[in-house]
Amino acid sequence: MQALTKLLSKLPANLPAAIFIVQHLSSDSSTPFLVNRLNQYTGLTCHVAGHQMVFEAGNVYMAPADRHLILKGKEMLVLRGARENQFRPAIDPLFRSAAAYYGADVIGVILTGFMTDDVIGMEAIKRSGGITVVQDPADAEFPPLPQNVIRRVATDYVVSLDEMADLLVELAHQPPQDSVAVPTDIWLEAQIAERIMISSVMTSIEDLDKAGKKSPYSCPDCGGGLWELSPEGTNKRFRCHTGHAFTEDSLLFSKSSALEETLWVALRTLEERRNILIHMAQGGTEKGNQRWASVQEDRAEEMKVHIERLREILAKSALSDEEHLGEVG
Repeated sequence: MQALTKLLSKLPANLPAAIFIVQHLSSDSSTPFLVNRLNQYTGLTCHVAGHQMVFEAGNVYMAPADRHLILKGKEMLVLRGARENQFRPAIDPLFRSAAAYYGADVIGVILTGFMTDDVIGMEAIKRSGGITVVQDPADAEFPPLPQNVIRRVATDYVVSLDEMADLLVELAHQPPQDSVAVPTDIWLEAQIAERIMISSVMTSIEDLDKAGKKSPYSCPDCGGGLWELSPEGTNKRFRCHTGHAFTEDSLLFSKSSALEETLWVALRTLEERRNILIHMAQGGTEKGNQRWASVQEDRAEEMKVHIERLREILAKSALSDEEHLGEVG
């Protein structure tokens, strides 16, 4: 919010463009509160984005908590939909839909933040003839998000927040860009995501086969198959027929999280079994059956070895996750 308020405060009220904001929010966040805060810093009119609301230049629209914001023609669609890159709202659905419908008329902007929910969307804008603008990581409170875009997408401008407002005003006043045909895969995926969000109906296998190829991976969110929708030379992205979508990094992170959860369940189960064996051994000792009690004690000690191994794996997993967050957000 600090970066947003600083940027919006420097934009003129007559900006000849509509601005759409996706910020990663918890499901219980108060978007009206955030929008009211933005209105205090800018002459632009800020709104919570509404379903089927027609957007206008000189206005700012923020995706509400727990809802995706996508564009369709001259209106916004605000829908729950499946998570993308573990987020709802997510950046990629907005950027992809903007690229599909508006091509070279889109300016994608990435500010401070974490993770890789932006790479595929910015790439879609770039491939569709739009302009990509990224906050200089050295100027960002949290550099990983802008760093990931710069590493993986041919970014047009990398600037500080102080420079960004003037740049956006200049770009918004430029004559229309030469039109570039929106790549078929971007348009097709935008349509797939749009249908899923509107009707809550799973994508047909036939549509996914047209859009990409079946991968050997399963969706970490629903267990279904994943299709890779990545033309040669583009960043890898995956989608399942229920609507979940992932970059390669977010898929790896999701898989790691699912594995960690399984290991915690296994650890809890082993701890419970060990406690039962200890109580059985105590009961055998109280009844004078020392031989039987010793067998249960040995089993409990063996269980302890497995428990310690699992604890060690989980501790290393936690360190690995911290390193991953430092590298890609």
